[in-house]
Amino acid sequence: MEAEAASGSAGESSWSKVGTSLPVTSVQALVASAGELTVDKIGRYIQPDIDAHAVLPELSDEVPVIDLSKLLSAESAEAEAAKLRFACAEWGFFQVVNHGIPDEVITGIKQDIQNFFQLPLKVKNEYAQRLGDLQGYGQVFVVSDDQKLEWGDRFALFIQPPQARDMSYWPSQPHTFRNCIEQYSSEVMKFTHSLAILIAKTLEVDPKLVADKLASQFLRMNYYPPCTSTPEKVLGLSPHSDGSFLTILLEVNSVQGLQIRRHGAWIPVKPHCDALLVNVGDLLEIMTNGKYKSIEHRVTINAHKERLSISAFQIPNYDGIISPILETAEEKILYKTMKVGEYLRLYFSNKLEGKSALDYAKLSEI
Repeated sequence: MEAEAASGSAGESSWSKVGTSLPVTSVQALVASAGELTVDKIGRYIQPDIDAHAVLPELSDEVPVIDLSKLLSAESAEAEAAKLRFACAEWGFFQVVNHGIPDEVITGIKQDIQNFFQLPLKVKNEYAQRLGDLQGYGQVFVVSDDQKLEWGDRFALFIQPPQARDMSYWPSQPHTFRNCIEQYSSEVMKFTHSLAILIAKTLEVDPKLVADKLASQFLRMNYYPPCTSTPEKVLGLSPHSDGSFLTILLEVNSVQGLQIRRHGAWIPVKPHCDALLVNVGDLLEIMTNGKYKSIEHRVTINAHKERLSISAFQIPNYDGIISPILETAEEKILYKTMKVGEYLRLYFSNKLEGKSALDYAKLSEI
């Protein structure tokens, strides 16, 4: 594995240009050392507009569930494809069951993520983000010393293609972690490739136009400590859409926290123990000329339980181009044609703020 991913390659140098983030205190360490977490102690994490929109937990059961085995079966493919088309166009989020990733791969990555975040801070800091890089243990989207911070820690890696890897960030603890990351990444790539071909069919476009948008993968492992004092005033992730083509989320410990924005309200997503959660990214919205929607989402914090998850951001090659595919010559073009690297640099150069990056890519209001 390490031999095929030597540092200093062309792929790695391209991805290193994507962005950076300012160093901040580990939230996990803050929780462990601060004693009572008063508002004064965590003032920089208090989000002033957190209650601006209603939360509708009664709608959480309406999040679409797609059965991959039915999509691959001749008898049920048409009906399930209609559900997939509806999920991409109307929700932008859906859970996928019977996804085909082996149970032992899922179990292994879940266990090692939990074990990694329980390591002493000194050990985790051996893999800390370096100036000018998004990889490693630390934070993302911190671009100023006075912005509000998020209640969570991250560990991120560029995984695919192999030449994009910087092995100095790959942990040697837990001892199985590197192998688990490799296996999980490979399985998610295969799953996403299959899903992308099926999405292409719902769009009635050449599957190659979609499949080649999944050449790269950025893996981010997320740890959200509990906030015992004011959980209702902090966020693990601020409202945003993803700057990916597709994002694949695995809930590690089934603690609820993810909410998606729909019709001006927040809908909590109930973790499904046997499912992967998939969402449309900005780049897929651009490619479909707005037919499939990249939806704002956020992460709330539990008062008593930690939450862990792993996000696989599936993206085109850094040097690739993203442009709208039109159904007819008369269809109005809504988005610019852009270089993937240009869009990602824009996306990572700002704090998380709704769909601001996607707004930049629009030629006119949708």
